[in-house]
Amino acid sequence: MRSETRNFAAAPQKPVATGAEARPILSLLATLLDDFERENVAYCYWKSSRRLYDALAGGTDLDLLVDRIDRDVVERLLGDRGFKFFPPVASRQHPALASYIGYDDPSGRLVHVHLHFNLVSGDALLKDFRLPWESIVLARAIRHAQLPIRILDPASEALLIVVRCALELRWTDPIAVRHWSDLKRKFAFDREIMVARLDPAALRERVGETLGSGLADTVVDGFFARRPLERQIRLRRRLRKTLAPNRAYNAVEARLRSWARAVSCAAGNLNRRFVHLPRPWNRRANGGGRIVAVVGVDGSGKSTVTAIIRDWLGPEVDVLPMYFGTGDGRPALPLWPFKLMVPLVTRCLRTKPRGASHGRISDRPAGLVYSMMMMVWATAVALEKRHKLRTTQRAVSRGLVVITDRYPQDEDLGYSDGPLLPRFAYAPRPVRRFEARCYALARRLPPDLVLKLDVTPETAARREPDMNPVVIRQRIAAVRRLAFPGARVVRLNAERPLAEIVRAAKRELWSLL
Repeated sequence: MRSETRNFAAAPQKPVATGAEARPILSLLATLLDDFERENVAYCYWKSSRRLYDALAGGTDLDLLVDRIDRDVVERLLGDRGFKFFPPVASRQHPALASYIGYDDPSGRLVHVHLHFNLVSGDALLKDFRLPWESIVLARAIRHAQLPIRILDPASEALLIVVRCALELRWTDPIAVRHWSDLKRKFAFDREIMVARLDPAALRERVGETLGSGLADTVVDGFFARRPLERQIRLRRRLRKTLAPNRAYNAVEARLRSWARAVSCAAGNLNRRFVHLPRPWNRRANGGGRIVAVVGVDGSGKSTVTAIIRDWLGPEVDVLPMYFGTGDGRPALPLWPFKLMVPLVTRCLRTKPRGASHGRISDRPAGLVYSMMMMVWATAVALEKRHKLRTTQRAVSRGLVVITDRYPQDEDLGYSDGPLLPRFAYAPRPVRRFEARCYALARRLPPDLVLKLDVTPETAARREPDMNPVVIRQRIAAVRRLAFPGARVVRLNAERPLAEIVRAAKRELWSLL
């Protein structure tokens, strides 16, 4: 099972194959795999070799089977290379699986290493079957001809293709049914490649070692037959019957658990895309959630940067988006009806008083009518911010990463993310106090990280031509003064190319997790 130490040197981002399979192997993975060889770790990539190039390029998870006696060594090596453990929600936990995610700085990509200490298979969300062949598979693992990694030998890969097709491609699994065509094609392609490379005698020997000689001829004939594996009912039934003693649950309980997890998965996807409740659904941040606020004046690129880092982190870790502004973002219920009225009110107002940011602005202070309208608007905005701050805190307590576009503050009363009523003389004192309490809550619940996008007035004016130039200069100065006590504040030069800004934001966020 042990192998001699060998140093695999791989230049970062250098293609490792030619033709359609050419991919740049990520430097982080190349270094980690070199560590495994140096420490003589017993491991192998145990999924289809057809997808190995994509996995090493960070396009999909890298599934590694690791000998349990090397678990401490592997986890130490992962930690040394900056990988972090991210536990799944309780309904998706498996005692023999662990997810580690790392950040490859040269490419800006997240790398997901999925450790398997047992070979398990079954439904998409319930790996119910234990395949007790780890020692056999690891002992016969081979080095890839081009890549710095150990992989399955052809006989073991063919055996697992047959067994996984029998256990994973089932009409009773709602996730498999949804992706039926894709799964069929995946197993068909994997099988087609292995048929051309495999000696039937080697597969027969491997089946005898693992499933017993009684199934050897059936598996070999089925693998090399022209009939698709999913249509070989007798073979699939015999495999499930042979492996039944290795199930974690009986058939009825397994089916109920699988359906329950499918419902939970569907609810989580619905929440992630539309509802945005502070509920974990996939994988939480280890050690608790975090709040990352992106702030800056209009035209600094807040929404763009927020969307990019959310899309970057969201597939791996539960991320809750939060918009604290009053513009085009998603409003909470208290503000919704008032936002619907804004276009009508705007058309009725020919000019706006001194201090407004957009539209035709006069030199006169706000009158009584305008002040009364703003009092109602400011109260609704304060209620919304209080609601979103509480939602944000609940999400963090449950292990979610909250990425916010803007963040409330009461350091600068003239800045748009601060209280509105101090600007208007006619607002009653009780209403002012209520608004102040809502914004004071933000001071008590500060973000963990503030990414402050800094632009020049000329750039902001070019990107926001409807905004008053005087107000632009005032707000840029206000943003630069904001300290956000209790938070780590990082200034990003938003005059630089977007790719550089995003790379810096990713680096800061990853160091926080």
